[in-house]
Amino acid sequence: MNISNLMNKAYFDIIRPGIHSTLQDLGRNNQYHIGIPFSGSMDKRNYLISNKLLGNKLNECSLEFAYQGPLMKLNFGKVSAVITGNVTFNIIRKNSEIDKGICYQNFILNDGDKLDIISTNRSVYGYLSIKNGFFGEYIWNSCSVNTKAKIGSNNGEKFGVNQKVYLNENKSLSDLRKINYSNSKIEYIRVLKGTNFNFFSEEAKKTFFSNEFTVSKLTDRMGMRLEGPNIENLKETNIRSEGLIKGVIQVPADGNPIIMLSDHGTIGGYPKIAVVISADYDRLTQLTPGSKIKFKLVELSEAENLFKLYEIETENILNQIR
Repeated sequence: MNISNLMNKAYFDIIRPGIHSTLQDLGRNNQYHIGIPFSGSMDKRNYLISNKLLGNKLNECSLEFAYQGPLMKLNFGKVSAVITGNVTFNIIRKNSEIDKGICYQNFILNDGDKLDIISTNRSVYGYLSIKNGFFGEYIWNSCSVNTKAKIGSNNGEKFGVNQKVYLNENKSLSDLRKINYSNSKIEYIRVLKGTNFNFFSEEAKKTFFSNEFTVSKLTDRMGMRLEGPNIENLKETNIRSEGLIKGVIQVPADGNPIIMLSDHGTIGGYPKIAVVISADYDRLTQLTPGSKIKFKLVELSEAENLFKLYEIETENILNQIR
C-alpha cells in the first residue's frame, strides 16, 4: 500500500479489533488451479443488503466481523454507514452521547465518532459497509482476506489493535434507507450426494440423515467440524487427494463430519458423503457452536430450483431498497 496516497483519506482507528474482522467482497474466481478458493463474504445475502442500503455497487469492499466486532474511531471524515446481520452495536458520539444502533438502516458517522460493534446475537457473522466502500488491496480482482493463504487486503490478515482502516474517497452521503429483514432459519440443511457417497454403509447413511449433529467450537471460515454419531466408512478412510468445493462434507477416520466453508483447502483426502446446496449456505454459516444440524437429501433438480428461488428472493429483497 502506498501510504502517501492515503494521507488525505478518512480512516477508522481500531481500538478493539474484535474476534475476526476482515475485509470481504464476493470473492475471487478461477484460482482453484493454484490452490486459492473463492473466499468472500460468508453470508452473501446480508453482505449484498449492506451495500444496496448505501447505494454502493454490490461487490463493494465491506468489513465482515464474527461474534464480537471492532470498536473503531472515525478520523477526518463524515460517512454514511450500515450494519446488517443480527447485531448489537452502539454509536458513541464525539460528545460522549450514545445512540443505540439499528441494523438494516443507514446512519451517519461524524469525525471523532466511535462505532462499537458489541456482538452478533445467536449468529456468527455481521457486515459493516460504508458509502463508496473501504480502501481494499485487490489480489486477483478481489479485496477478500483469506488468513490461511495470507492473501487479500491487510496483507491477508484479520485486523489488529491500533491499525487504520482507510475509506475510499467519499464526497456524498447516502439518503436514509432501511429495510425490515429477518434472518430466517430452516429445520434442515439440504444436501446432495457426495462423490464418495457409496463408500458409506446403508446404516451409516441412515445415521447421517436421521440424527442431529452439533456444531463444534472447531469452526472458522475454513471449515465447520461437527460432533455426533460416527459415520462408518466401508472402504477407505483416506483416499487419494481430490478437488474440494465450498459446502462439501468430508468424513475423516474419526467419523465426525467436516463441512468445507469459504476459505477451504482446494484438495482433500477424506471421503465426501454429501455437499450442502448453495441455497442453504448463508444460513449454514450463521450457525454458532452448540447449534444442532440435521441433513436432508435432495436431488440435483430440486437443488437447482431452490437456488433459483434463493436468487429470486435475494433480488426481490434488494429491489425493495430504493
